[in-house]
Amino acid sequence: MTIYIDPPAWPGHGLLWSHLVSDVSYEELHAFAAGLGVPRRAFERDHYDIPDRRYADAVRAGAVEVSSREVVRLLHAAGLRRPKGRYPSPGSRSS
Repeated sequence: MTIYIDPPAWPGHGLLWSHLVSDVSYEELHAFAAGLGVPRRAFERDHYDIPDRRYADAVRAGAVEVSSREVVRLLHAAGLRRPKGRYPSPGSRSS
C-alpha cells in the first residue's frame, strides 16, 4: 500500500493545499484518509485535498512525498485519473 502526496502549493480559501492519491485504488485512498481523520468531503474526483497544516501528518502516517507532476503520472498509470468535467460530483444527478 503506497499513498502519495504532493507539496502544498495549490491556493484556495486562504490556504495552500496538497493532493493525496493512491496508485492502487480509491478504497486504499479512502482508508488512509479516514485513518488521518480527513473527512470524505475532501475527496475530489481522484484525490483528497489536504491543507498545508496537515501535510506533515500525512507524511508521518506513511504518505510518500512526490512532485505534483508525479501525482498526475501515478494516477494515469494506475488508471485512476478522473479529469475535471468528465465525472459528476458526488451527490449530483446525471441523466
